[in-house]
Amino acid sequence: MKVTQTTEGILIKVTVKPKANNFKIEQEENNLLVHCRSLPEKGKVNKELMKELSKLFGHEVFIVSGLTSKEKIILIKGAKSEELRLLLSKLPGS
Repeated sequence: MKVTQTTEGILIKVTVKPKANNFKIEQEENNLLVHCRSLPEKGKVNKELMKELSKLFGHEVFIVSGLTSKEKIILIKGAKSEELRLLLSKLPGS
């Protein structure tokens, strides 16, 4: 997966799948596949995505691009690429 380190944190590509039975994250070759429970209306999926990823990563998460798309670029504020890689290595299927 491509991780871009910036002065503000790290940027990663995320693909969102709404209307899932439960929230879960799968690692794909070049991005993360995130299954969200919310319906794709009125920003509900975006709110769930930022809330759950913030809890998982322990840092604030912002959507940088793709607010109305399933393909998003997120910023994990203050995070370092090494800690992200360690955390993602613990995901099922990694």
